[in-house]
Amino acid sequence: MPTVLRGIGIGGGAGHGPVARMARPPVPPPPRTVPPVERSTEAAAARTALAEVAAALDRRAAAATGPAADVLSAQALMVTDPALAERAEALALEGADGPRALTGAFGEFRAALDAAGGLFAERVADLDDLRDRAVAALLGLPMPGLPDPGHPHVLVADDLAPADTALLDPAQVIALVTERGGPTSHTAILARGLGVPAVVGCAGADGLAEGRTVLVDAAAGTVEADPAPGAVDAAAARERRRRRAAELTGPGRTAEGHAVKLLVNLGAPQEWEAAAAAESEGVGLFRTEFLFLDRADAPSVAEQTDVYARVFAAFTGRRAVVRTLDAGADKPLPFATAADEQNPALGVRGLRTATRDPGLLDDQLRALAAAARDSAADVWVMAPMVSLPAEAAAFAERVRAHGLSTAGAMVEVPAAALRADALAGACDFLSIGTNDLSQYAFAADRTLASLADLLDPWQPALLDLVHMTATAGARHGRPVGVCGEAAADPALALVLVGLGVTSLSAAPGALPDIRAALAAHTLAECRELADIARTSPDAATARARVGERARF
Repeated sequence: MPTVLRGIGIGGGAGHGPVARMARPPVPPPPRTVPPVERSTEAAAARTALAEVAAALDRRAAAATGPAADVLSAQALMVTDPALAERAEALALEGADGPRALTGAFGEFRAALDAAGGLFAERVADLDDLRDRAVAALLGLPMPGLPDPGHPHVLVADDLAPADTALLDPAQVIALVTERGGPTSHTAILARGLGVPAVVGCAGADGLAEGRTVLVDAAAGTVEADPAPGAVDAAAARERRRRRAAELTGPGRTAEGHAVKLLVNLGAPQEWEAAAAAESEGVGLFRTEFLFLDRADAPSVAEQTDVYARVFAAFTGRRAVVRTLDAGADKPLPFATAADEQNPALGVRGLRTATRDPGLLDDQLRALAAAARDSAADVWVMAPMVSLPAEAAAFAERVRAHGLSTAGAMVEVPAAALRADALAGACDFLSIGTNDLSQYAFAADRTLASLADLLDPWQPALLDLVHMTATAGARHGRPVGVCGEAAADPALALVLVGLGVTSLSAAPGALPDIRAALAAHTLAECRELADIARTSPDAATARARVGERARF
């Protein structure tokens, strides 16, 4: 009999094939106390191993493109942190052997990240992978990582490090299943960008044996072991229809022509080329944090202006929605955030940093205005972490004072959704960040795999908040977009449109499936699907009912 496991589906595709599991981490020899005469040699070996891992990651980054290159570069930076090498050396000089020195140093860094919470805690898996690679390099063992069975396969793992996910070959990896991870994890984001069907946070995946045939249905969020031939045939037929429909081009439209703008999310410079080349109507979320991170001082107005001008030039004639600096919480900046906040996720972050240092926001708006003046892009500017209508009104006034005409507010906390009517009246548009809105609505850390079900964007309570916001926007004639990961799910995109959302912003690779899903359904059908999802008792039921009704 088939065994069906459930998790969080990423993307709308399906695939089946034999399981291939990730290689196990290296097993170091039993620990030993190193004699004083050998300790400097052991310390040097630990430092050399770190350097080898960094060099390998840099080579991978140079061969990768898009978000993968950025992720790999970040990995290399982590492993080249001087404090890490110094701590490993110190432990070796105290008598620990090389593997224990490396493990101990990474363990201390891991504990610090875990305690910081937020996206820092999400990087714990990255450190575990870097530790295993460093130990393997020191011992001369094979690197842990992707299997190569010599045929197409379904990759199954406890979790995937960015260094591995970034190099997945879609021609060989039919689908991806991980025991851990959530909808906003690195694995989910990169898998979606690659167009590989995935189910993450899949309890029981560790029991899928090597070579066992499984059917992965990302739309349903299921992994079926030993599937019946009929189930495989039905999934294959759905996948063929999906791929044919994904060849559609043009602006986003429902079957009868209701317009839904399809936009791209944009971050680090490595993403710009692919994002600009994608068939979209512009940028729905331009994250500007990369300009401010990993530096002691804020970038100058001139430096910011140059970067913004290049982005706007790439999207000439299209919309470009810029999110002002979202510092704090998981993105602390030495010049903008306090180091002693007890709970930074609930502290001074996003727009709130302007109360501490208003010059940061004014300089950014000054640079955006200068770049927009010489651009033919339709530049919109929005503030993150808006909680009160008064904050939205003050931000809009500030934006216009710098010569920018369109100011918006992000809806990422329940208070903003609850007061969406006043919020919409205070600015020109609203943009819903479903990742943070889920986290705050359910009081669930978005990095905890054990709470992934609460963070599922199909949660009816989250959809209620989206509906509340979209309805308020419609009353005031204001556009309301979604730029969180929820927008990248084709089935959920239909629900969002049915709730009243007017634009969807996602990774470039997700747009064809979204465009096809919209084209196959009328606005009335989208509204029916939205009602089905909102009245479901839980996220899994909502996903299943909508999938069945929409024939996904």
